[in-house]
Order: sequence, then structure tokens, then C-alpha cells
Amino acid sequence: MRGLLDDLLQATEAAALAASTWRGRGDEKAADQAAVDAMRQQLQSVPMSGTVVIGEGERDAAPMLYVGEAVGAGTGPELDIAVDPLEGTTICATDAPGALAVLAAGARGSLLHAPDVYMEKLAIGPGCPEGLIRLDDPPADNLERIAEAKGCRVEDLTVCILRRDRHADLVHAVRETGARLRLIGDGDVAAIIQVADADSPVDVYMGVGGAPEGVLAAAALACTGGTMLGRLVFRDDGERARAARAGIRNFDRVYSRSELASGGTVLIVTGVTDGPLVQGPRQAANSVTCDSRVYSSDGRCERRQATYLVPA
Repeated sequence: MRGLLDDLLQATEAAALAASTWRGRGDEKAADQAAVDAMRQQLQSVPMSGTVVIGEGERDAAPMLYVGEAVGAGTGPELDIAVDPLEGTTICATDAPGALAVLAAGARGSLLHAPDVYMEKLAIGPGCPEGLIRLDDPPADNLERIAEAKGCRVEDLTVCILRRDRHADLVHAVRETGARLRLIGDGDVAAIIQVADADSPVDVYMGVGGAPEGVLAAAALACTGGTMLGRLVFRDDGERARAARAGIRNFDRVYSRSELASGGTVLIVTGVTDGPLVQGPRQAANSVTCDSRVYSSDGRCERRQATYLVPA
């Protein structure tokens, strides 16, 4: 896998560069399409036999990077590929902090084929014992155990939650514990990754967001040693049917981090706009520099910066 990192990194860089030309222009669809086109084109030259397991949707709804699409040059290892060419379309369109191009890769069967539905998520960083967090427990109980494991008070913890109406009760419950609360508008992949970052103030991520994004975040935690639980959330029978087509049989199952993304995976994020993980592309007179992080299963997180010449 490490032999392919540079090739896969170029795919996220291509997506980030393409999307960044739409920063602050208010057109989410154009930004997303530019990222999709650029990432797919770059992936086709990678010496692998890849299959998209997390992508832009089902085949009849997405012309490129759809679930089940074959990507790569057709040689080399057989890999599962999970992508979000532009994580944070609204973030990019408004030039707000934290838009990313994201790609995870692993051996066949290493990534959950999550349908495009919601997922309830609970994530913490490394160093906590197995079974410490439980998805069905009240926030107060989980935070009490996390604080004890970290050797601090609940009031010292920072919990990150997406700012959504559906989280009103969760937000109230967390505030009642005395923990600090960081509400974000979008970008829960980056938020979950941060729980395992020693330089981040975020200790815990809670709440409901996209299931595909949950798998991408779990791939990062598989590399950094974090813990995550996830359970699919369905709004109607159509979403249950979508999950069944993706191979989901137990609709109430609570997935562990290793069931979402097992060992041997890599995750790559490249900045589209400046954010807590990476910066957006930096334009100079005749060049542009991309900023990325590469998370690999040996526990390493590498900061990568690459500069490309821009034709005059």
C-alpha cells in the first residue's frame, strides 16, 4: 500500500486544486463536480484494481465515482476505495474553514460499504480502554467514563457536535454535564479526525451525520488508534432498501471502529480551504502549493506539501 501513497495523494491534490477555484463563488454543485472530475481522472492512472465502496452515490444517481465503479489502471493490488472529493461543499462555496478532499484505501473488504444514509456516531482518541464508550448510554455516563480515563474532570472535556436541529436534545444533555461544547456547521470528517490529534482541543465527537463520512473518519482512527462507534439511522423504507442493496442485513447493528474500517487502511486529506487539519492551496506567481495529511496503518501521520508549476 505504501508504494501507492504518492499516486493516491495526487488524486486528492487534483480534487483540492479543482475545487479551490470555486472557493467563495457560491456554487456548491460546480465545486463538487470539479473535484469529482479531477479526482476520477487522476485515479485512473494509479497502478491498482480499485473498486469504489464509498463515493458519489449509487450508479443510477452518479455518473462518476459511483459505488461499485472500477478505478485505477487495472493492474496491481485489489483495493477498496472510499472518496469524498469535496467534503464540505457549502464550506467551499462560502470560503469558510475546513473544506477537504478525502480518500481512504484498503484491502478488499477492509471498509464498510455504507449506504448514503445517516449514521449516529461517537468517537474518542487513543489511549482509552475497550468498551469505555457505549452508543446507547446517556451523554453524561459516557463523558464521566471518558473523563475518568483521561484523568480529568468532565468540565475539562470538549465535545464536538454538528449544529443541527436534530441535535437539540443532545446539545442540552451535554451542556448539563458542564463539558465544553464546540458546534460546527459542516465537516464532521475533520471533526472526528481531530479527537485523535494531540494538538486539538476536541476530546469527543457525538451526533448524527453522513454514514459515508463515518467510514472515512473511521479509516483515520484505524491509523491513529482512536475509538469510534456507529449505527445507521434510517428516515424511511427507501433508505432501508438502499442499505439492503449495499449488503446491510442488521439495521440496528452498532459498528465498532474496526468494523467500519479495519487495519491496513490509509486515509489522505488535502485542504481546499484553510482549516484545523490542513491549509487550502497557496497560489504564487507561477505555482500553487497543496497541503495534505497522510494517515497510514503503521500509526504515522505525515504532513505533505507539494508545489506545482502553473502555466503562464
